[in-house]
Amino acid sequence: MAHESKGLPGLRGTDHIGITAPDFDEAADFLENVLGLVPFYQMGPFGSDDSDWMKDLLNVHPRAVIRRVRHYRCGHGPNIELFEYESPDQRKVMPKNSDWGGHHITLYVDDIDAAMDHLRAHDVRLMNGGGPPVAEGPEAGLRSCYFLTPWDLQMELISYPNGKGYQQDTDDRLWDPRNPGA
Repeated sequence: MAHESKGLPGLRGTDHIGITAPDFDEAADFLENVLGLVPFYQMGPFGSDDSDWMKDLLNVHPRAVIRRVRHYRCGHGPNIELFEYESPDQRKVMPKNSDWGGHHITLYVDDIDAAMDHLRAHDVRLMNGGGPPVAEGPEAGLRSCYFLTPWDLQMELISYPNGKGYQQDTDDRLWDPRNPGA
């Protein structure tokens, strides 16, 4: 099926997901020692006492300071960028999925039962038990389990080792933007 791109010229995919945690060291420990993400560089601090460049660049308070930023490799998916911010107007409430700006990060795993057992062994709060695979529809074959990080960021485990139902009817997900005629 040929696709005509009407969006961003040259778009290849998602590069990274940035998250800010209330306790950088706790979050780093969780990402590295529970999830197994691999840190590959760190930067910081960044801020300004006399200009608006933080507001102009990142749409944060002009006196916001990024104490540390650490980049993590996350398997075959996008990287995770962990931030430690200080800001005079910082909100300290984690949004729910249903809130404006709500979000979650989903990690694909080969064996969801083994992944849930691993999280349980690290006292991670699982939101559901994984359940059986979805039986019908575009999500057929999928199993998932939401969980909370120590700072209440919602994440999800997902697995569909035999593909999802919609993949039986379309190759849209497999579309290569570098070869749009394929």
